[in-house]
Amino acid sequence: MAQNRRNFLKTSITGAALLSMGGASLAAIACQDQKKRNGNGKTTPELKLSFQESTPPGETLNQKFDYMEQLGIVGFEPWGGGLPNRVDEITKALSGRNIKVSAICAGFKGFILSTDPTIRKECINTMKEIIVAAGALGSTGVIIVPAFNNQVPALPHNLETRDFLCEQFTELGNWAVQHGTTVILEPLNRREAFYLRQVADAASICRDINHQGVRCMGDFWHMTSEESSDMGAFLSAGHYLQHVHIASRKRRSMPSEDGAADNYVEGFKALKMIGYDKYVSYECGCQGDRSIIVPQSVQLLREQWQEASSCC
Repeated sequence: MAQNRRNFLKTSITGAALLSMGGASLAAIACQDQKKRNGNGKTTPELKLSFQESTPPGETLNQKFDYMEQLGIVGFEPWGGGLPNRVDEITKALSGRNIKVSAICAGFKGFILSTDPTIRKECINTMKEIIVAAGALGSTGVIIVPAFNNQVPALPHNLETRDFLCEQFTELGNWAVQHGTTVILEPLNRREAFYLRQVADAASICRDINHQGVRCMGDFWHMTSEESSDMGAFLSAGHYLQHVHIASRKRRSMPSEDGAADNYVEGFKALKMIGYDKYVSYECGCQGDRSIIVPQSVQLLREQWQEASSCC
């Protein structure tokens, strides 16, 4: 993808200036921006928690939704595999409830960075099927990972591959907009993926594509390994941030199960600064009794969200 030289220099100089300012100054700028938004009648966003299907106790979808409503959970993140066949089931189960579908968790086949065109095509085709279902459910978007470490052979990590990804995501973004949703790029830690490991990397692709149907996300579990700052990671994404995953920071269990390590306050501050109004969704296991641990975990996150009061 060609880039105008003047724009490149302008962007590079701006980026260098911001880096030299440091995290505190970036936070101050974000706070000033929040003041402007609040001055225009916009309020500080609320914490909108979402559960994947395996998170709450319960045997049936309705039992799980009943439990979620009791806890005030307002988002549901289903698995993308087989989703087109579940649209009616999920729609019926959500009818009359204060729960919406948040993001769709992957579920596509193949992978977009495969050296085999057939496998890449399989990825695009199955993503498009899931996107249609996501749109029908009113979902915020469908999560995609370019490639996991075990998916080989893969295209090399170079500029040509990045340009190729921009082309492919533009195609998926066009399709997503047609169906009222988005495609969400997820960075993973280096133990799981060789490509796209930081939130800023995903956000930079979104900026280059500049398409309303292409967005990114952050996952506190992966960010623990790859980011020097939760706040910096989310501030780098800005309005491109469409979804957030959360888990405990040592064992990828329920937030609260790893004790003092499970601190998300700085990340929550950043989400408030950028006016993030989407979902924070559980993607984790559970070491103990879910009926005890889940409410305990939800309470912790709500307390830390309150603690992350605006610096402004």
